[in-house]
Amino acid sequence: MIDVGVPDEGCFPDPHRAFDYPFESLQGWENRTVKIMDWGWVDYNIESIKTALIEYGPLVVCIRFWQDFFYYTGGVYEHKWGTRAGGHVVTIVGYDDSEECWIVKNSWGTKWGENGWFRIAYDAEMFADWYGPGTGVMYIDGVYGNLKPDVPKIQIEKPLIKHTYLFGYEFPTIFKKLNLQKAAPKIIGKMALEIIVENTNKVEFYVDNKLVQSDEEAPFEWIIDIKSGLHTIETLAYNDNNISKDIVDVFVIL
Repeated sequence: MIDVGVPDEGCFPDPHRAFDYPFESLQGWENRTVKIMDWGWVDYNIESIKTALIEYGPLVVCIRFWQDFFYYTGGVYEHKWGTRAGGHVVTIVGYDDSEECWIVKNSWGTKWGENGWFRIAYDAEMFADWYGPGTGVMYIDGVYGNLKPDVPKIQIEKPLIKHTYLFGYEFPTIFKKLNLQKAAPKIIGKMALEIIVENTNKVEFYVDNKLVQSDEEAPFEWIIDIKSGLHTIETLAYNDNNISKDIVDVFVIL
């Protein structure tokens, strides 16, 4: 991040594979990067974290979480039930002394939590200790570069990972062992691929690296109607100068 920088996610987003995916960024990514001047660990205590928030801004934090975290809808989160679900990376953006809690931004969309945000108590036992000197809190200093590149924006909204679709109707996935890629949404019957598109004049739809449709008019629609099995769906958005991509793996059941 200091020497090379990180391009916007339209250059090559996470495809949610259950194994390492070969990296191949889009051409021109060098002009779409954000870099940092420095970074470091923050001591795991309330005053150090507050000071770092004031001095450096939002803090990257590694946390542990439990099953009930998926169902959080508001308030100061406290673990109450369920087994540990894994580790996660979120961003502390502020604090509230009256509630004695951190204000944190998640990455699970605005329908989760408090419009995509949550609050956790100062003394919550969620901070991971597998990074740094006994802390999972990291500051980033001196962010600069092309923060908002003038490029096409495309995001696949549906199908969502960990969901099942029956002729377009959405359900949380219950049986997750039907295929090797557990996170891949399962699709039964035809359904429309729903995308959010900005600054775009053409969208191409690919299945397993093969072009299946090209659309030059909004709302850029395509119906998923492919054979059974695990497939990779890619969407490429174009404007006059740039290309962006979003990708999702799906498991189709006929």
